Amino acid sequence: MNTKLTFMPGLLLLKALARTIMLPMSSNSLTKSNNSPVADGDVAAVREFTRFYTSVLGLLREGLLDTPYSMTEARIIFELARQDEVEVAAVRRWLDLDAGYLSRILARFEADGLVRKSRSAGDARRQIIGLTPAGRAVFAKLDALSSDQIRGLVAPIPPGRRSRLTAGMAGIREVLGGAAAPATVVLRPPAPGDLGWVIHRNAVLYAAEYGWDETYEALVARIVADYAARADQPGEAAWIAELRGEPVGCVFCMRQSDQTAQLRLLLVEPSARGMGIGERLVAECLAFARRTGYRDIVLWTNDVLDAARRIYERAGFELVRADPHHSFGHDLVGQDWRLALA
Repeated sequence: MNTKLTFMPGLLLLKALARTIMLPMSSNSLTKSNNSPVADGDVAAVREFTRFYTSVLGLLREGLLDTPYSMTEARIIFELARQDEVEVAAVRRWLDLDAGYLSRILARFEADGLVRKSRSAGDARRQIIGLTPAGRAVFAKLDALSSDQIRGLVAPIPPGRRSRLTAGMAGIREVLGGAAAPATVVLRPPAPGDLGWVIHRNAVLYAAEYGWDETYEALVARIVADYAARADQPGEAAWIAELRGEPVGCVFCMRQSDQTAQLRLLLVEPSARGMGIGERLVAECLAFARRTGYRDIVLWTNDVLDAARRIYERAGFELVRADPHHSFGHDLVGQDWRLALA
């Protein structure tokens, strides 16, 4: 069962560094009051780091991640994937792009069938844009490639040094962004006690938000017990989202058959919603399923879980079946969703 984030994990490093190292070179960020003289050595150090990270991530190649899309084009696709529709003017503000340049890119995307345009119902002068199913498929590919790239980059680094890396990135954002860095959300395997937390929080939250009875808690307990009994087998994994040292979300990838994985028990605490944690958990689950060699992945949810459904749709899942049923003390409509991985 499931609830709702994004961020897109693989591009997080690209996006954070691009925003805090390259974008601050604009005139807006260099004309703050009380500027003090900058030593030549400081300028050289920042420029050297910029050259280093652009080389490590391959940002100077003709296509980002060996795709037909430039860094700017990929950033636009990622921003559009975060919501169903958005005003073109908002995209231009977010990315600080020239209006004509953005218009040419969007026109090319439209010609390729990646985006759809419309006029705002409230103001016909405002143009609305959103990704088409083909556009979301491109996003899914870019997201998976980006996650794989960053995973390959970080994998050889011992966990303690990874923390130094992410803390350093947060420091860059804080210093150049002029505001406190947001708290870092960490995705990790379950630790002792976490599986009990999953059962407890599912039961409490679904009772509070939807009035579901103890039969839902029993279902979650069976799913978690099945996972724990097979935890040493390949093809299954679970992740806990941790914020400030506390668990705030979870998701499980379980084996339904040799060819099919099943996404289960997506949950995000109310206090942590709106941070993209749900999207990150789903993206991690999909990346694992692809690496494991599954051909597709399925999930079962209920129609009342609107936020979760939007995450699945943005990730590329398609609704294949809906059946009414009476469970957990309520009349519900169960939904089966599927995503082809191969």
